[in-house]
Amino acid sequence: MEYVQSRWQMFVKWYRQWVAHCRLMVPMVIAGGLLLSACASDEEVYVERPVDELYNSAMDLLLDGSFTAAAEEFDEVERQHPYSVWATKAQLMAAFSYYQTNQYDQAILSASRFIQLHPNHIDAPYAFYLVAISYYEQITDVGRDQRVTEQALAALSELSRRYPDTEYARDARLKIELARDHLAGKEMEIGRFYLAEGNFVSAINRFRIVIEEYQTTTHAPEALHRLAEAYLALGVTDEAQTAAAVLGHNYPGSDWYQDSYNLLTGRDLRPQEAEGSWITQAWRSVF
Repeated sequence: MEYVQSRWQMFVKWYRQWVAHCRLMVPMVIAGGLLLSACASDEEVYVERPVDELYNSAMDLLLDGSFTAAAEEFDEVERQHPYSVWATKAQLMAAFSYYQTNQYDQAILSASRFIQLHPNHIDAPYAFYLVAISYYEQITDVGRDQRVTEQALAALSELSRRYPDTEYARDARLKIELARDHLAGKEMEIGRFYLAEGNFVSAINRFRIVIEEYQTTTHAPEALHRLAEAYLALGVTDEAQTAAAVLGHNYPGSDWYQDSYNLLTGRDLRPQEAEGSWITQAWRSVF
């Protein structure tokens, strides 16, 4: 419930800002809508309604919580009055309405169309946010395909890059880290499977991805320990010692370091960093 309220509060804040921005245009838009209505063709299979009537009807449905009906009504605003300023706003309102009912593909389609048609619009940041959050909320557990997580990460990164000083970007940056953590978790799951099967080279390749691409995530300590474990199983002791040394230097109090330390000392080895190790180079490239 708290999450639902936060998404609604963000929408209300954005909508109030827009209303204040557009208040002076209302008489002109309504007049234009009435003119368009008067020029409707007799061949049309629908009864054209004034733009203000359509838009207000859609808003009433939205505020009443009838989001699917609201989305359809906003789409109708654009269909009947494609050249009005209310059609522009209706595109984004339809996207929000679809998002509220978890019709994420339709929300992405509507918001993306808004961006394509109005890239410099004052509400473009919100449109980018709707696209990103619609991808983000489709992220599933690490046991499934993570393409949607990659799409969410790309959309969130684009939002943060284009509009770094907006509240949407601030929220995006938090979600970027969560999405990266999720992708790292997928690599860890596959790596653990290979490790359990005795396929140490394939396991190392997966843990290496975590260290090179996702080392700021929560999975980095375990990835270092698993590297020590896999390299030790292959007899590559210098890399095993390096993984443990980097783990101990950066996460000295973690259980993963204690496990790595015990693993090495059980073979009369100690954590010791090798300057030529890819692990050392990868870690220094970030920190």
